[in-house]
Amino acid sequence: MADQIKALIDRIKKSRNTVFFTGAGVSTDSGIPDFRSPDTGLWKTTSAQELLFIDNFVRKPKEFYNFALKFFEDLLYAEPNLSHRFIAEVQKLSDESYVITQNIDNLHQKAGSYNVIELHGNFYYSYCMECSQEFKTSKVFNMLKKGENPPLCPICKGLIKPDVVFFGESLPHDALNKAVKVSEKAELFIVMGSSLVVNPAALMPGYARSGGAEVAILNRDKTPYDSLADFVIHDNLSNTVKSLEEALYE
Repeated sequence: MADQIKALIDRIKKSRNTVFFTGAGVSTDSGIPDFRSPDTGLWKTTSAQELLFIDNFVRKPKEFYNFALKFFEDLLYAEPNLSHRFIAEVQKLSDESYVITQNIDNLHQKAGSYNVIELHGNFYYSYCMECSQEFKTSKVFNMLKKGENPPLCPICKGLIKPDVVFFGESLPHDALNKAVKVSEKAELFIVMGSSLVVNPAALMPGYARSGGAEVAILNRDKTPYDSLADFVIHDNLSNTVKSLEEALYE
C-alpha cells in the first residue's frame, strides 16, 4: 500500500484539475452511519425506505418527521473529519478542483471545500413545497419539538420538505449535468468512500476515464469500477487518508 500512497500523492501534487467523488464512507468517522452498509443495517431493520419515498412523504409527513427526529437530527450538528479536511487541503493545490458528493450532510462545506456539487441535496436546508421559501432544517426540527408535526410554512401553510432527493425523485438536473461535465474535464479523479453502485451518480468515474483522467478509488470494499482505476486502495478510509496526509507533507 505504501507504494500506492506515494504514487498517488505524487500525482495529486502534479494535478491542475483534481475532482473528488465522495460517498457515505467519507462521513462515517463524523458519526454519520452508512445506512446501506450490511453492518449498519438501518434500511434492513426499519421501514426507512418506505418513509423516504416522495409519495409516502407527501401522504404521511408526520411519520417521516418522527423517524427523522430519531435518526437524522445528528446530521445537523456533525463536524468534519480527517477525510473532509484532507480533501479541502488538496483542493488548494489545484488550479481547478471540484467535489462531487452523494452525501447530504454539508460537511465538505464546513471543512472549507469549494465547488461542491451535491447530487442528492443538502439536509442542512429545507423548503416549502408550495411557495419555495427556504428554511434551515434546524429551525424545522425546533418546530417539531414544539409539537408542530408536520411542520408547515409560516407564510403559506405548505408542507416543508428537507432539500434532499427522496426515493422516486430525479437527481437535480443542473447538478447532474455539471457533475458530468466536471468529471469529463478532470485530470485526476479520486473516489472516496463510495461503493459506486447507485446510478447515475456512480457513472462519474467512467465519464472521467473517457475524458482522459487518471482515476483513484479509495474505499473499504471492492467496487465495480476497480478495473478501470489507476490507483486502488481497499482499507478503512481513515487509515488511507492518514497515510496520504503524512505523505503529502513529507
